[in-house]
Amino acid sequence: MAMAVLDGSIANVALPTIAREIGASPATSIWIVNAYQLTITVLLLPLAALGDQIGYRRVYIPGLVLFTLGSLGCAAAGGLTALIAARVFQGVGAACIMSMNAALVRSIYPATMLGRGIGYNAMVLSASAAAGPTLAAFILSVGSWPWLFLINLPIGIAAVVVGLKALPNARGQGGRLDGVSALLSALMMGCTVSGAELATRSNGALGAALVAIGVGSGVLLVRREWGDPAPLFPVDLLRSRIFSMSIGTSTVSFAAQMLAFVTLPFLFQAVLNRSAFETGLLMTPWPLALGVVAPIAGRLADKVRAGLLGGIGLTIFAAGLFALSRMGTEPQTWDIAWRMALCGIGFGLFQSPNNRTIVSAAPRERSGAAGGMLATARLLGQTTGAVIVGAAFHLAGVRAGPGLLLAASIAALAAAGLSLLRLRAPRTTHRLPEAALD
Repeated sequence: MAMAVLDGSIANVALPTIAREIGASPATSIWIVNAYQLTITVLLLPLAALGDQIGYRRVYIPGLVLFTLGSLGCAAAGGLTALIAARVFQGVGAACIMSMNAALVRSIYPATMLGRGIGYNAMVLSASAAAGPTLAAFILSVGSWPWLFLINLPIGIAAVVVGLKALPNARGQGGRLDGVSALLSALMMGCTVSGAELATRSNGALGAALVAIGVGSGVLLVRREWGDPAPLFPVDLLRSRIFSMSIGTSTVSFAAQMLAFVTLPFLFQAVLNRSAFETGLLMTPWPLALGVVAPIAGRLADKVRAGLLGGIGLTIFAAGLFALSRMGTEPQTWDIAWRMALCGIGFGLFQSPNNRTIVSAAPRERSGAAGGMLATARLLGQTTGAVIVGAAFHLAGVRAGPGLLLAASIAALAAAGLSLLRLRAPRTTHRLPEAALD
């Protein structure tokens, strides 16, 4: 997971350098990032269903292999077309990894320690996100851009070797992946996400048409799978109040997070006149604080209701966002740092317990579907936040920054209220019998 997260953030930071060295225009080079993200978006739910059917290890380890080979292909690419193709190949591997991650964590940890395992996982993800920009800058300062991808080779090979020895043979539920449902799911996710981004960047009419196709495909998918006991799109899990509310909380909170993540670099550089290097350092307290708090929150989640922990954490998160929106035009570095850290503390207190609830609210044989839906909720929230920022910047420019941070604070507060409502929902945690745990 660290490898997949690093690769996304490193490519974002290094995109101008890569585009310049391969002779690509800024408009076309954005597909180096989009191809990777869109591939993951389209494949998450089908791969989650496949993992439930054939076993999580059988999807995860081939995904590691594909990701590593894709990294080699990226490094060897001599032009834009070859690099985009390699990024698609790499995205298939990343989708295998991300869709199976939560299910494998659940298979590894006993029910009484699941929150701890998810907390450790969140810590690794946060540390990877924090290290991405710094690592990219270091690699580009001592070598050429292909080394951004070559560093994945030893990590990927080691992960495959360790995975073959250590990952459990968690059994799926059997059955067959429905090709028509997989196609409808791909259209639903791919058209909705790409259409929303296109509508705010360049072509509103085409973007709206793609969103309409995505929504229509989603309606057809739900109607097709409504009575299926193990649907690709987990309508069976969404009937659970605690599951659906946790997914909703996750989507809204990640939208708030992305509102801030996209807005802040522009605000730091264009309004506060900080350099790119200073901006990277100012962004660091958030993921670092999250990485410290996430394991602690994971341990608490094994004993305290996620609705309460999430409500407290998201209220702290909202306070941090509100403080950022009111920091003025000449704040000191410390004034920025403590606000960023407060956001990280609040989000870290929410994320691990919420993820634990989503995974454990599903029957064990549907862990893959739950993990896929968790990743999908995160992606939809992040896309929504990015689209809102793009539209606001298009209409009002960077001066919309404080208003966007205030909107993020309001969204986080709404997510906190939704999280607290879960305290009224009955517990539906599914536990594995002790014999099976042994």
